[in-house]
Order: sequence, then structure tokens, then C-alpha cells
Amino acid sequence: MITVSFTLPEPGSPWRRTWNDVRCERAVDLGEMDLRYKYFAANVELSVNGVEFISKRRFVTLVDLALSISGVVRRVSSGGEAAFGFTESDEVVRVTRDGDLVRLSSSNRPEVVSLPQDELIVEFRRFLHSVHSRMVAEVPELVRNPTVQKILPPV
Repeated sequence: MITVSFTLPEPGSPWRRTWNDVRCERAVDLGEMDLRYKYFAANVELSVNGVEFISKRRFVTLVDLALSISGVVRRVSSGGEAAFGFTESDEVVRVTRDGDLVRLSSSNRPEVVSLPQDELIVEFRRFLHSVHSRMVAEVPELVRNPTVQKILPPV
């Protein structure tokens, strides 16, 4: 079983500014680097079969993670393997193939977990749609931003 979700920072949290400050910008013109590393910090949880790969207490930049996960979806869907990391961390999560299963492993912990490839793809796509929907709900102009459009993987 895979859990991948996010929550916004609490009002009053300094991390909430990463959501509020984007409203002061012309969101459609924000570049990929700013969106990846300056805006939209969130608590993200990624766990598979009880093994926590991203703690829900950890703040990560949501666009950076979403674009990385979108790349994982594309590569794994086409039969490849993938890896993704986190802003300001040397941790890397690898997704490798094992028949109809995929294995997830982290450079920071010894556990390796397996799950059906289809389950990973479905949950990662759901997460990406949720990220995109929430960002556009918060800042509607982002729907036209080229970087934000890349979050949703091809169908």
C-alpha cells in the first residue's frame, strides 16, 4: 500500500509565506527555478508498506517534488527506472523494476519495498493531479504557467 499526500503549512507558519508570496507575482511568468525552489513548501508524506520515504513532518518544495514524480511516472510507465531527490538534501529515492513490481529504496535507509507498478503509477498520478489542482485553486493564473503545466504527466 502506498500513501503519497501533502498538506499546506499552517496559517502563521513561515512556510505559509511560500504560498502567500506567489500572489504578489505575475504567476503565469514565474520561471521553473523560482517555482521549484522558492514557492509552495508543503508537508509531504510518502510511505510504502509502512516504510516512510518522506516524513509528513518534513517540508519540501512541492513543485520540485511534483516535477520529479512526474518524471518518474513517465519513465516507469515506459518501462524504465527512475530516481528522485529533494531540495537541499542528498537523499535519493530509487524506483527499480522487478517484473510487474517496482522496488523503492532510499539512499538514507536500508529498507527496500516492492509494490505493483500499476499501483505506484495510479497513486503518483493522483498526487500530481492533487498538487496541480491545489496550486491552481490557490493561484488561478498558474493554470497558464508552462512549468505548472508540466506537473501533469501525459495520459
